[in-house]
This record gives sequence, C-alpha cells and structure tokens, in this order.
Amino acid sequence: MSTSKVVLITGVSSGIGRAAAMKFAAKGCRVFGTVRNIATAKVIPGVTLVQMDIRDEASIEHGIQAVITQAKRIDVLVNSAGVTLLGATEETSIAEAETIFDTNLLGLLRTTKAVLPQMREQRAGRIVNVSSVLGFLPAPYMGLYSASKHAVEGLSETLDHEVRQFGVRVALVEPSFTKTNLDLNAPQTAVRIAAYDKERGVVSQAIQSAVQKAPEPDAVAETIVDAALGVWKMRRTPRGEASLLAKLRRFMPAGPVEKGLRKTFGLG
Repeated sequence: MSTSKVVLITGVSSGIGRAAAMKFAAKGCRVFGTVRNIATAKVIPGVTLVQMDIRDEASIEHGIQAVITQAKRIDVLVNSAGVTLLGATEETSIAEAETIFDTNLLGLLRTTKAVLPQMREQRAGRIVNVSSVLGFLPAPYMGLYSASKHAVEGLSETLDHEVRQFGVRVALVEPSFTKTNLDLNAPQTAVRIAAYDKERGVVSQAIQSAVQKAPEPDAVAETIVDAALGVWKMRRTPRGEASLLAKLRRFMPAGPVEKGLRKTFGLG
C-alpha cells in the first residue's frame, strides 16, 4: 500500500471528516482537507487546509486547482461533508429539502466533477463517498436525509461503472449513528405539526440515546482509509451495528427487518 497518496477530504472541521484526515496523515499520505472558513478552522497536524464551500462551484474550482497546483495530482477524493435534519416528511419545507440535497448530493456531485478531469488524465483514482446505513434503510422522521443518502448510493454505483475505464473506482462507506456534533446537534424542521408531536418526540429521544452510546468517529475513519487505499470494494460498513444492519437488510425477510427498525426508534 502506497503511503504517498494525495488525498482530498471535504468537511474536515469536525467529526468523521476530521478523524479521517488524521488517519490518512498518520499513514503518510499528503492530505488536503476542505473547510468553509479557513480563518476559524482548527489546525490538523499533517493536513493542509483548503477553503472550499461544496455548495459553490467557483469555490470548488478554486480549491481543487489549489490542490493540483501544490501536489500535481489527486489520488483519492473523500466526499465527507454533509448535513442532516430531523422532522416528519410532511413538516419538511421544500427549502429545507433543497438545502439537504444541495449539500449531501449536489455538493458531492460538484466536487466529484471538479476532480474527475485530473483523475482521468492520470488514469488512476479512488472516490470514496460517505453514505449511511440510511442509504439502504429508512429512518422515521429523517426522510429527506435518508432520501439524500439513497441518492448518493445510486449515483455512486452508476459513476463507478462509467469511470472504471479510466482506472478510477468509486466506493461507499455506510456508517450507523456516530458520536459527532452532526448527530448530537441535528437540526429540526422549522414547521411542527401537532399530530406528529408524540411520535416525533419518541424518535428524537431514541436517536439521541443511540448517538450518546455510539462509537467515536475513529472506526468510521479507519473504514474510509480502507475504502480509499485497500482493495476496491463497492460498499464498506464499519464493524458493529452498521455491519449488522447491512447483513439484516440483505438476508432477512422485509417484515422482521421493518419490525426491528420500528422497535429501534421506539415505535413498537
């Protein structure tokens, strides 16, 4: 395994992205990490911070060009930046839905499109998209987040078929709940419909409890490194709950899986 890979990771301010950047740096990779505001970002030893907003094409072009100018190539792109939202689907405004998709799907697409010309030219590369177990499972009251991750999965599988002719492969990492600020401080929909109050409250409590007990992002970061530098595999789930859920989804009948999922979220 090469230790001189040039790795670009989006969203390294905190959580999974930050942990992944540190793991890649520890492996000896040359790591660039994107942040929205470099002036307020915390330094990560061994990581060059790049100011970039994945919702802004001009910002992305500038950031990617800065990396290529310095490193002459990009071997790995990790699309880690993302946002979440808690609330009933009926409570979710179109503007809130657009915000989620603009970051989780279109932000990923913008960054990928900006990096691919370089990867095609060098005839090699690996793109790792951080999805979620909600990319293959539903989660009550997280409909738009789940929809965005389902979309990431479909895009990633399709893209992999298209770019492997250039020596580029695409992989997915599907974590379960992880103890990060993103999950601990998940924003809620602005609109509240009283009919959903009881169930929403139960689900919200179940999610908070799951996040409090969840592992730190290190295990997910290790899985991302494996997906980027190891033998190619379309999907990787961190050890523990995520791997178990993936097996249940693939091998168990839909009825028991649905019943178990409802129980997990306190819906009986």
